[in-house]
Amino acid sequence: SNLRQYGYSFSVTDLHTVSPKSDDFKQDLIKFMGVCRVVRGLRSARLGAVGARPNAFNTVRYSEKLLQETGITVLTADLTEMLGPAAKLKNDDVDVKKQLDLIMDYLPTKGVPTESIMRMAKFSSVLKKWMADLDIQATALQCWNSLQTNYGVNVCTLMSMMSETLMPSACEVDITGVVSMYSLQLATGTPSALVDWNNNYGNDPDKCVLFHCGNWAKSFTPDARMEYANILATTLGKENTYGAINGRTPSGPMSFARVSTDDQLGMIRAYVGEGEFTDDELDTFGSRAVIKVPELQDLLKYIVKNGFEHHVAMSGAASSQILSEALGTYMGWEVYHHNA
Repeated sequence: SNLRQYGYSFSVTDLHTVSPKSDDFKQDLIKFMGVCRVVRGLRSARLGAVGARPNAFNTVRYSEKLLQETGITVLTADLTEMLGPAAKLKNDDVDVKKQLDLIMDYLPTKGVPTESIMRMAKFSSVLKKWMADLDIQATALQCWNSLQTNYGVNVCTLMSMMSETLMPSACEVDITGVVSMYSLQLATGTPSALVDWNNNYGNDPDKCVLFHCGNWAKSFTPDARMEYANILATTLGKENTYGAINGRTPSGPMSFARVSTDDQLGMIRAYVGEGEFTDDELDTFGSRAVIKVPELQDLLKYIVKNGFEHHVAMSGAASSQILSEALGTYMGWEVYHHNA
């Protein structure tokens, strides 16, 4: 009562009365530490938006002003600010060689032209310097089709590498998508990924396919290998789309989250929940997974009716309680906790 009268946000233990020496209280404390990481991280987050949103992706439009009001700063760069300097770098540049080694050590590249990997290394060198200079923790990139047309590669592998090292990177300049990724990462301390709510899985109403073409951190895809982007290659040419990651996520726990700025209502909204990755057969390409979520159809109806984006962030650990508390109680956002 007193905390509410004074206007302080607060959390409560799962049990109304609990011994500070009990395992129950220890779990409450661990959860609250996660809440603190999320709130502290978001209130000082500096995000990089590189390039313009692709025209086909109206769904990922967002409000910088609403984000800034909560402490999230968005810094921008035109794609030419990356491509121009990258094109001028020499193959024997010290940092280019370092980035090249990091790429080659990250995943198998058999069949990928050396020139394509060198272009990725140069782009990575410029991008990472820009991020370091501006103290940027996470990025959202214009990943197609200017990069393929004007530079001749996909940068999915670079985005995967950043996400794997806890610097999440989202596709299609989806800034609120990377806010979602960063939130999950802060909650769990593990990499996150941005995915498409893609398709049904057979006739099971609680299962669906998650897909991107793909840039998931390799924590999600132990069998990851670099290839070309099958879909983009049909129009942009195979030779211009090397750099995509092909891999399948094995069975295990998963959490999902999506943050969105609702400009009409002048507020930030989110949904969070949990499910599981399954080992159901999935014969396709790219970064992919099959998931099972209880009452999935109700969740999808909520997403559609409330105008959320087609992207969702995922992680490989349970975290929905932490996120619901952090985003709702302390960030002051409207949160739907699915199946809670």
